Amino acid sequence: MAKNSILGVFAKSPIKPLVKHIQIVVKCSKQLIPFFEACTAEEWSEAAKVRRKLSKLEQDADALKRQLRLELPGGLFMPVDRADLLELVSQQDKIANKAKDIAGRVLGRKLEIPASLQAEFCAYLSRCLDATEKAAEAINELDDLLETGFRGREVELVEKMISQLDAIEDDTDDLQVILRKNLLAIEKDLNPVDVIFLYQIIDWVGDLADLAERVGARLEILLARK
Repeated sequence: MAKNSILGVFAKSPIKPLVKHIQIVVKCSKQLIPFFEACTAEEWSEAAKVRRKLSKLEQDADALKRQLRLELPGGLFMPVDRADLLELVSQQDKIANKAKDIAGRVLGRKLEIPASLQAEFCAYLSRCLDATEKAAEAINELDDLLETGFRGREVELVEKMISQLDAIEDDTDDLQVILRKNLLAIEKDLNPVDVIFLYQIIDWVGDLADLAERVGARLEILLARK
């Protein structure tokens, strides 16, 4: 009997629910695209509808996280360290939490992105969501990593994905600097309180990419221990 088959007998694989979790997380965070489209059009009832969908996905991710924590075996035959998997799912879950926070804050204040910043804000949001998708791609390779015993070309593929994730996060940092600079240039024409919250939303959207990069970093730690 192969090594991985023996592991399958003694420990229920946590990989599939981990992959499912990040897929829900990505789906949740991507709701921010139609959400901000509705906000830009000042269609606040539609924005509220999208936010409810986003919140439901965040709750689904949270429920799956709790289930994984409860059911994750802690025995001798776990193919990967339990603590590493728990940290991975925790980092993944923070992405969905942040997406929910963003939608809640924007809708609560009916906060509008200034017209002159809308195009670059959309590009910035899209690039931050690229980071969450790249993190999901890397997590999706965990099954194959287990099959290969964390060796060979599969490891190189995942390391390349993590490197790409880091590059995407760097892009979002650059886009954030430009966006903040352009907001500064029009501050005097905006409601001062709205300006404060606009800076916060810009930061929080950037957090999506930062958190995705942390998922990659946790996966890199897992690879280094093999």
